[in-house]
Amino acid sequence: MLNVRIITSATTVFATLSYLLCVAYGLLLPSSVNMHQLLEIVLPGFVWISPSAFFFGLVWAVAWGAYIGGGFVLTYNMLHRWMVSVRFEPY
Repeated sequence: MLNVRIITSATTVFATLSYLLCVAYGLLLPSSVNMHQLLEIVLPGFVWISPSAFFFGLVWAVAWGAYIGGGFVLTYNMLHRWMVSVRFEPY
């Protein structure tokens, strides 16, 4: 069984750090690399780059990290309980 709080926190931190790295990458490289287009596709409503857009993207990154982490753990734990209850042996 996985701990929801730990996994969700880990995926949230990972998504936040990934977002910050993507923004830094987009600011350091020329616009021909198109990092801003990637962020605009992945984060609905994000527009390259102003302080409000930066924090808006940060909120989206935190939300996606929490959603993915929480959803994964809940699904994993549900399937784990079910497989243990029916004594499922894949091999």
